[in-house]
Amino acid sequence: MQFRQKALSKLQSPEELDLPVRFARPQGRLVLAVTVVVMAAAATWGFTGSVSSKLSAPGILTRAEGSYLLQSPFAGQVTAVHAKEGQLLAPGAPLLQVSTEQGERTVRAVAGGRVTALVARVGAVVTTGADVATLERVKNPDDPLVAVLYVPAASGAAVPVGATVDLTVQSVPQQRYGVLRGRVKEVGRTAQTPAQVAGFLGDGRLAGQFTAQGNPVQVLVQLERTARTRSGYRWSSTDGPPYALDSTTPVTGAVHLSVQRPVDWLFP
Repeated sequence: MQFRQKALSKLQSPEELDLPVRFARPQGRLVLAVTVVVMAAAATWGFTGSVSSKLSAPGILTRAEGSYLLQSPFAGQVTAVHAKEGQLLAPGAPLLQVSTEQGERTVRAVAGGRVTALVARVGAVVTTGADVATLERVKNPDDPLVAVLYVPAASGAAVPVGATVDLTVQSVPQQRYGVLRGRVKEVGRTAQTPAQVAGFLGDGRLAGQFTAQGNPVQVLVQLERTARTRSGYRWSSTDGPPYALDSTTPVTGAVHLSVQRPVDWLFP
């Protein structure tokens, strides 16, 4: 009790009113300064910084004009095959010889292109309208490849022309060679039906895969070229794979969407 009275009398003593008051220790000033700097940097980044998001979509390497499915206009037995896979054919070039009731008939390429799949074989019996080959619409075998991605229709409007794209190629080990670089060249205006996708790719099976979750929007990606790699295209690694790329190779594209300021999230 005596100690408490002494403490109260000391606080009430007017002689100590003129003593200096210490507001903060040096360590406290340092913490305050760091806090102010961090808050200022965060505020600056919030108004001038940006955040990038990605959209992943499946696709395939092909030529810009796509492919078409060649069907036999005759019913009969295949007696000769005049072309082989990988061969470049001119418009009207003979592809198959079919023995019919009216005699020997020749199945010809409707348009020029490279044979990517040859279904019919010698001795096979084909019906009218049967699939016999798939041809890639290309005039020059050195024409560059493109990637065609199939983006969900609800996300198509978010993909800007010129956006960078990282492509994971199924036949290329990503951990060793990285990803293929490209940019969005064209975005489709309407969703593609399975028939439209099949008509462009010349493959109904692939069309079924790309439209399994609904009718997608077609996004054309132009691959970045370079003479420094064996494939002729730019990769995230220095050299990329030591071999050329083939069309009809499946890919997965990561599209870098338009950047967005963080302050837009706080104040929509």
